[in-house]
Amino acid sequence: MKADPILDVERITDISDYLKVRNKRDYVLFSIGIYTGLRIQDILELRVRDVKTDNGKIKAYINKKDTNMDVEVNDELKMILKDYIKDKKDYEYLFKSRQGANKHISRQRAYDILSRAGKEFGIRISPHSLRKTFARILFVMSNQDITIPMQALGHTTPEQTRKYIGVTEAVVNSYIQKINLKGNNRKSKCI
Repeated sequence: MKADPILDVERITDISDYLKVRNKRDYVLFSIGIYTGLRIQDILELRVRDVKTDNGKIKAYINKKDTNMDVEVNDELKMILKDYIKDKKDYEYLFKSRQGANKHISRQRAYDILSRAGKEFGIRISPHSLRKTFARILFVMSNQDITIPMQALGHTTPEQTRKYIGVTEAVVNSYIQKINLKGNNRKSKCI
């Protein structure tokens, strides 16, 4: 399934609220994805000690780059994590599986959790949708400065990031069709 960003803020909030009531673990999984843009495998491998840090950041191992990284965490996510880990041991995985003593849930399980939540709200989402949604939020908040989500995702080209945030050729073409220099667009003196 192709992963798309969740473009509607209300839908993001609805899914978050739904997961919060349904299963706290799933809510935290969704929240970390939306607020950090980490890839699902990197999220699943997080342990309690990785989010209980002195600098308030998440210490994540980035599989794709084979490196450790301190990931910025906003105040809202800090509160979510603080509440979630309060009775957990440092060595535990954040997203513990019921299969085995100390294993994290599988990528397939994460996919199933998010896919089911999306279906409840009439949309198709996957774990990668969270990363794309994070990128899209940064893009919009930065007044469409592509370098902000590009940097946050660790991309090397703007084109990689454009695909993530849903700026496709069709979107660009729709804006081209809206150009009208003789009509209502004449209020602005500069282009």
